[in-house]
This record gives sequence, C-alpha cells and structure tokens, in this order.
Amino acid sequence: MTAYHFARTSMLEIGYLEWNPRGARTAVLVHGWPDSPEGWRAVAAQLAGAGFRVLCPALRGFGPTRFRDGAAMRSGQLAALGRDLLEFIDALGLEQPVVAGHDWGARAAANAFGLRPLAGSHLAMLSVGYGTNDPQQAISLQQARNYWYHWYMATPRGQRSVEDDRRAFTRLMWDTWSPLGWYEEKDFDEAAAAFDNPDWAAVVLHSYRHRWGFAAGDPAYAEDERALQPAPVLAAPALVLHGGRDTCNQPASSEGRERFFSGRYVRQVLDGVGHFPQREAPEAVAAAILRFCGAG
Repeated sequence: MTAYHFARTSMLEIGYLEWNPRGARTAVLVHGWPDSPEGWRAVAAQLAGAGFRVLCPALRGFGPTRFRDGAAMRSGQLAALGRDLLEFIDALGLEQPVVAGHDWGARAAANAFGLRPLAGSHLAMLSVGYGTNDPQQAISLQQARNYWYHWYMATPRGQRSVEDDRRAFTRLMWDTWSPLGWYEEKDFDEAAAAFDNPDWAAVVLHSYRHRWGFAAGDPAYAEDERALQPAPVLAAPALVLHGGRDTCNQPASSEGRERFFSGRYVRQVLDGVGHFPQREAPEAVAAAILRFCGAG
C-alpha cells in the first residue's frame, strides 16, 4: 500500500506521494485522466536519483484527496485544477519547482502558469497541446471521433457509465489510447483504486461537461476563468512530449503551438508511444525532462 502525505489548501486535503524529501530541487508531477499519482512512479524514481525532491499530488476527486467542505461544488473545471496546483505549491512552500503534467495534469500545470507566470522554473506537458481548452476551438473530424467519450458523458447514459461502471469505462480508454499490451493488470488495478474516491464521478462529469459549455462553472473560479480565456501566452520554458501513437489526442493536436510561448519551447514526439508516456516510456520521459531542465 502506497503511503500518502497530505497538504491542506483552501478547498482540499490533497494526498500526495513523495520521493527524496531532501532533494536540492523540486519537481511536481501531476497525473491525468483516467490515472493516479502512482503512474509517475518510474519517472519519479529517476528524477529523485538525479537529485530532485519529487511530489505527485492526487487531483480533486482522485485517490485520497478530499474536499474540505461537504457542500462545495464538485467542480472539475480546468481553471479549478490550475488553482488547486498553485495552492498545493504554496501549502508546501515550494520555490520554483519544475512542474510536469500528463493529460488533465498537463492542463492543470499550464493553467497554473497562466494564472501565475512564475509558478515554477519549467513546465512540461505530456500528451496535450496548449491552447486547447476553448469550447469554440476548431478540431478535426478525426479528433472529434477520438473525443466520443466527452460527448457520451454529456448524456444520461454516459453519466450512468461513469457512476456505475467506472472501471469498465476507464479500462476501455487504457485499451484503446495506446498500442495493445502496454500495461499489466496490476497497473490498471492500482490506478483504478483512485477512482473509488466518492467525488470522482461528479468531478469527472462536470469537468467534461464544463469543458464544452454543457455545464456552468463554480463561481469561485470565475476570475480565474476570465484570466485563462483566451489562453494567455506563457513565459516559462516549456517542453511538450507527445506519443506518436496517441489515439486520444492526436500528435497533430500539439503541433504549431509556439505562438503561445514567449520563452524556450521544445516539442518532442516519442515514436511508438501512446497516450501514457510516463508509464509506457518512463526512461525517455525522465531523460527529456532532466535534459530540458539542465539536470541531465
């Protein structure tokens, strides 16, 4: 059983994993959907071996993270995820961490830098292109087909799948977003345990419905929403890693995003890798982060 530590923010008690507490530099690694902090384990070990203190928080609605107020809206809006990350950094007194995120975590990380330009020293985004949060964005028909589960969750039938059959629903994503045979049964079981959080279904449904304008946001994040739409130009050095065989977010979806970055920007496609690079190719991911941050 993995031992979690906890940090208190204005909204949450955030559970997080930690490696190398005395590390000279700090890296915060944020998981995506449908996944858990444990998905970063192999990358975290390599960063810790290179001298980093590594922290992997569980997003709202996942794992041991809990809302402090039972009456609080179970919002999954992306602005809230960015604010959660900033408050996590503040709660632990972290100074200029390297911030890396996958999928939802990548959006949270980018939004954290959008809300606070000096949130960290470097930004790394896995499997997501920046500037893709706008519900009015143009997407290809192929990408719309890939997003079937977004639209499905906007329906009563999709809601029932998320609430009542979450393991089968998320297992389908693992089976279809990356080349077959990329994970072991125990890996999915460990990740799926994080979906047993009592707020998981509500946060997930709201996140995808809000993303496309099907649900209102939490008024607590209205100011943050205004700051993030349209997507602000980010000043932090940014690294994008995208699997060449990602069938959730097509690799093309992260192309041509240089205009959103005023600092150093590097994009790397990982051949033969699907939607979960930190799990499928942890050595390559860790090496790319260390190299980009000048630590490898």
